[in-house]
Amino acid sequence: MQDPLAVVFFVFFAGLLSAPIFASVDADGRGDEQGNLFAERGCCRRQSHFLHVGHDVSGSPVNVDVGKCQSSCSSQQISSLNPSLLELSRHSSMLDFLRSKKLQVRRPNSLLRPGAPRSCPGGSCCEPTHVHMERLLLLEGVREVEVVDGCHCSMCPEECLRLPAVKTFFPDSPWEVTIDVGKCSDPAYSADGLFCMPTKFSAALVKTPQGGEVVQMLENCEMKEKCYRVSQVEYYYEIVHNSAGRREERLKEIDVGRCLGSCSLGDPCLLRESQGREKCLVWAEAASSRCVPHQYDVHTFWSRRDRVRTVVAIRQCKCRG
Repeated sequence: MQDPLAVVFFVFFAGLLSAPIFASVDADGRGDEQGNLFAERGCCRRQSHFLHVGHDVSGSPVNVDVGKCQSSCSSQQISSLNPSLLELSRHSSMLDFLRSKKLQVRRPNSLLRPGAPRSCPGGSCCEPTHVHMERLLLLEGVREVEVVDGCHCSMCPEECLRLPAVKTFFPDSPWEVTIDVGKCSDPAYSADGLFCMPTKFSAALVKTPQGGEVVQMLENCEMKEKCYRVSQVEYYYEIVHNSAGRREERLKEIDVGRCLGSCSLGDPCLLRESQGREKCLVWAEAASSRCVPHQYDVHTFWSRRDRVRTVVAIRQCKCRG
């Protein structure tokens, strides 16, 4: 009696030979090192993602394709692939594929868990390669939206780290400039409801048609709640009297703080497809409650103008509708 595993291997290899050559060999002739070429290069690409941003000066609605990078392969993309490669794309190696075939002989198909394959190999994520800021003249005024230009598979660190994020401002103009504004990693785990959030920033001045504009760049990330307080130091002149009763002017430092983060609520989908209503065609910005100051500290001192000055510093932030 023939070994079932050997029969499966023979059938699969025969089908693979009839598939297009690009399915198993890179453009430069090298074999696929990850063993999942379709998942790495067929699914991690820019997908359309329309966002309703407002109305133009004529009152017509404006929807912008801001794009997105998807984390898994859709069923439509899988069905368009050569059938001989469909099963292979769900596994990280030839050995895993053959093992799954052997398990299917022992177990009925109903016990196997279906699922769309990841768009990138394990340990990496489908992330934007580059984004640019699109400036739109709307009825409500000038609006900037972030548009994804392309996607690729990049490493997903399990730690909370600052990662590079390249963004172009004023594209296709004499003022075009590209800056690494940075972003925080997105660890798969979330301990005690904490998330990897930005905590420290720097600034860069870029030239614009109106003169100049300050661009915020991320420097550091830490594990925080979704709505959180970050440090923001301000300086004031304070008048004091020394032990001899003489008037002195000192520089007073106060960490007034500020609130960062988001508190999204509700369904941001404006238009769904008529059949099934599972796919969203046009998105709006998610309705959200605001991350606002919740507790304060009050600092009172005598200013150089001989007046009592009061500065309120944020102690804690909280989501509020």
